[in-house]
Amino acid sequence: MLVLGLVVGILAPRLAKELAPFIFPMIVFLLFLSTLRVDVLRAFPAWADVPGYLGITLMMQVALPIGAIGLLAVMGALTSILGIGMVLVLAAAPLTGSPGLTLMVGGDPAPALRQLIIGTMLLPLTVLPVFWVMPVFGSPAVVAIAAAKLLGVIAVAGGLGLILRRCFSFFQSFQGERAVEGLITVVMAVVVVGLMSAVGPALLTASPELWRTLAVVFGLNFGAQITIFLGVTRFGRAEAAPALAVIGGNRNLALFLGALPANTASDLLLFIGCYQVPMYVTPLVMAPLMRLLKRRMSDMPS
Repeated sequence: MLVLGLVVGILAPRLAKELAPFIFPMIVFLLFLSTLRVDVLRAFPAWADVPGYLGITLMMQVALPIGAIGLLAVMGALTSILGIGMVLVLAAAPLTGSPGLTLMVGGDPAPALRQLIIGTMLLPLTVLPVFWVMPVFGSPAVVAIAAAKLLGVIAVAGGLGLILRRCFSFFQSFQGERAVEGLITVVMAVVVVGLMSAVGPALLTASPELWRTLAVVFGLNFGAQITIFLGVTRFGRAEAAPALAVIGGNRNLALFLGALPANTASDLLLFIGCYQVPMYVTPLVMAPLMRLLKRRMSDMPS
């Protein structure tokens, strides 16, 4: 379903263009479905584990993007679309479908789910220092407005999903959860068609910008996943390595579309569309690669 959505988005540019205005509403709907699928309060980590998840969130959503801003500023690439896209990827919360992707690569989805909850809840706060130093946002008032928009979206979509799950027992049943999972998959496959609206035309015109962007997003996504997987495994947390790797590389970048200035959001569509490719093929690439890396690391002398 996920790969089919990518193909349709590339081969049907007219359909992709028609769906493009609905990208942000569909992303919000996915956030709603995620809280409808999972009881957030029960899935919330034990209080003793919260500092660990909080530390990971601050590392992934604050330290990494701030570090990237410094590096890109030195290189003179901070105001480029590639530079802005890279920073926003690192500043974003884990992808809504990251627990499902973790299952597909053969890992335990629980750490991904808990990290998703913590990261999304804290996103309006973690973006403040990142937005503050990003030239694209400008004044502190604009930064505050952008963060408030994110907070409102997360609160409304997440709160409504939580309320409906608590009020209707069907959503707490096995059949209800499977039904919502199926709907999430369908919506993800549809939203990626709209997200590819800038990729199809660029592919047809053989745009050099397309190939540069694809090279950057593949390196950023899979580079982050491989680095995190190796690092976490080496530090004795092999059971959590697949989940942390998946959420490290796969972020809910499209959620920023509602907070960005309109012209910047439009310019970023090619980057966001290209970023869907490594995200949606993560199970196909990372599952065998993680098995290979794990086997090689176990064969190494201690």
